[in-house]
Amino acid sequence: MITGEIKSRIDRIWDTMWSGGISNPLSVIEQLTYLLFIKRLDELHTLKERKAARLGKPLESPIFAPGQEHLRWSRFKETAPEQMFAVVRDEVFPFIKGLGRNGSDGNGSTYSRHMKDAIFMMPAPRVLANVVDQLDAIDMADADTKGDLYEYMLGKIATAGQNGQFRTPRHIIKMMVDMTAPTPRDIICDPACGTAGFLIAASEYLLHSHGDEIYKDAESRRRFNESTFHGYDFDATMLRIGSMNMLLHGVENPDIRYRDSLAQSDEDDAEKYTLVLANPPFAGSLDYESTAKDLQRIVKTKKTELLFLALFLRLLQSGGRAAVIVPDGVLFGSSNAHKGLRKLLVEEQRLDGVISMPSGVFKPYAGVSTAILFFTKTNSGGTENVWFYDMQNDGYSLDDKRAPLQESDIPDIIARWRNREAETERKRTEKSFMVPKSEIEANGYDFSINRYKEVTYQAVEYDPPKVILERLAALEAEIAEGRRELEGLLG
Repeated sequence: MITGEIKSRIDRIWDTMWSGGISNPLSVIEQLTYLLFIKRLDELHTLKERKAARLGKPLESPIFAPGQEHLRWSRFKETAPEQMFAVVRDEVFPFIKGLGRNGSDGNGSTYSRHMKDAIFMMPAPRVLANVVDQLDAIDMADADTKGDLYEYMLGKIATAGQNGQFRTPRHIIKMMVDMTAPTPRDIICDPACGTAGFLIAASEYLLHSHGDEIYKDAESRRRFNESTFHGYDFDATMLRIGSMNMLLHGVENPDIRYRDSLAQSDEDDAEKYTLVLANPPFAGSLDYESTAKDLQRIVKTKKTELLFLALFLRLLQSGGRAAVIVPDGVLFGSSNAHKGLRKLLVEEQRLDGVISMPSGVFKPYAGVSTAILFFTKTNSGGTENVWFYDMQNDGYSLDDKRAPLQESDIPDIIARWRNREAETERKRTEKSFMVPKSEIEANGYDFSINRYKEVTYQAVEYDPPKVILERLAALEAEIAEGRRELEGLLG
């Protein structure tokens, strides 16, 4: 978790930019992202230099060509504010916008396409120099620190919960990725990718678990960099941040595109993906006219949470799987659309699991209760038993502070998920258990865990009413005596 010291430093940087005239919180985040990106490029180039020196070989694929040394963070940070401002504005910024411009397809990389509209907004040399000095003092060698910085900065957007501009907690993303266990053959999609947190976590899992297979030849590397990761969003700033984030995490040319996933129907994407990982925004209701007609054919509704589930089913290949976060209302909503979609997941597809999460998981952004649905697209049913888990502790306090705790249910969740076939004999009083399809059907396809979990009650014995009344009478007599004494003292 991000420390109080780093929070204080980010607060000071935020205040510096705010007082300098950048008042839009998302613009602050975007400008800071550019600077963090520039800093990271220098770090990556330094690592390449050290590797080349260690091996006694020429520098391989340098980021900065000869003559561009002055564009490196470690160089321009030492210059005077006016000179730094001119170099960053006139040379460094055009340099990062041009990265990947000469793509193999002639159109450049995803990153370069999103960066072409990026604007350098630092208002004055003094502001830039101040922010550079403060960022330079933050140790970001740990990848988790970078993620925490994003999470903390996005948390400073006052309307985060309304606009959906906040990150899914990284430990929840990692849990979902670990449970779906991507392979190098997967084609992974997040149709509401934002800063690309799910795609980055999936790439890290693949590199850690299947690195040898990914790097075995040029074709495997090309597939990983260009064909594995796909994301949509309709916020251009999020697309720029997401593409920079992916590039920094070693994915050179992911397919991250501008799209309103619910309003556009693209037949090229139908049944294209083998894994969907998502926490889409739940903005309420949409107009029928603005919603893709093929999604309305799956579920007739204006509710975005149901439309996204219909979208996931359309995007997945047969045999493809999904792990998606939904608001609790999806589990037990009584409308025809709610019931119809839940029935479809059970009867026509294969519902694999439901994790009920505590309401504080998304604090401080929102206190809404959520769940994770795991399902496989089969188009022929296959649901036999559904695995339920009642998460009570995600490893952090459930208040706005979200302080780390010693205990967490997540390791138990992952272990039991991987061996869930052995869960059929678990008692309903436990945190996890299996529910047969017939019981879910009998309960109107209700997915809420409270419908199936058994609660044990402990008998509490109380004193007989006569004894309680005698005790009350004694207390009243004591109060009356005290009042008389007080009246005597007052004369």
